[in-house]
Amino acid sequence: MHGRLSGRLRGRLAPALAMAFAAGVIAGQAAQAQPVEIIDRSALRVCADPAALPFSSQDGTGFENRIAALFAQELGVPVRYTWFPNTMGFYRRTLNVRACDVVIGAPAEMEMAQPTAPYYRSTFVLVTRSADHLALRDLADPALAGKRIGAQARTPPGDLLVRHGLADNLHAYDLMVDSRVSSIGRQMAEDLLANRIDVAIMWGPVAAYQAGQHPGQLAMQPLGEAQEGVQMGFGIAMAVRRGEPRWRAQVESFLASHRPQIEAILREAHVPLLPLEPAPTAETQP
Repeated sequence: MHGRLSGRLRGRLAPALAMAFAAGVIAGQAAQAQPVEIIDRSALRVCADPAALPFSSQDGTGFENRIAALFAQELGVPVRYTWFPNTMGFYRRTLNVRACDVVIGAPAEMEMAQPTAPYYRSTFVLVTRSADHLALRDLADPALAGKRIGAQARTPPGDLLVRHGLADNLHAYDLMVDSRVSSIGRQMAEDLLANRIDVAIMWGPVAAYQAGQHPGQLAMQPLGEAQEGVQMGFGIAMAVRRGEPRWRAQVESFLASHRPQIEAILREAHVPLLPLEPAPTAETQP
């Protein structure tokens, strides 16, 4: 009797043992298949533009430099930079060839690398001469008619101005330049103050920086999350290489645990901030 029970028990256990063994083999294979994340732990290796204030600068005065220093302090290591202008090929020639392990400011929606969750959102800004007292409200403001408007090519504000029939008013600036040679934000501010244009549309942090460079001379009107269904607000994240989920999780843990300090750095730079979770627009509401 005992032998028959033991045989039946073995018969019932055999499939379960086989499944457990198979699961263990599969789990082991999956663990072996995971790529090794080669992160230099002796320093926080950052790729950044050497001359892109207010974001980053080789002298360490950009707000992204300050955030990098805060992260390095958390890790207990120094910051080590690889400098490269933020132009075409930036990620391909820096982060993705392991010249560094993180980029401090990157679009939250990008394909060239793996972004973290955004740690701030900003918006485009209308910039005018303070002396003109234009007090523009938005891109549909009738006061824009007849005004010479500076905007970067292939940006949402420029596209919306064309929709409003203001294409002939536009003075287009390049979208990307080598910051060691030129600064679009500085050029737009200089053109505005020299009366070569009447309105400039700049990315929020750039507008705030230029206003700080010309105290009392420039007025700003942030454009908010969207204008007439066209997105104006965008999230900014950090970027790591694809296939490095543990490093990405560590970066996101830093961003979450140091949110008050990071926000203080951004506010000291007068970055126009939007809520991290944008309110749904009429087009996106269910």
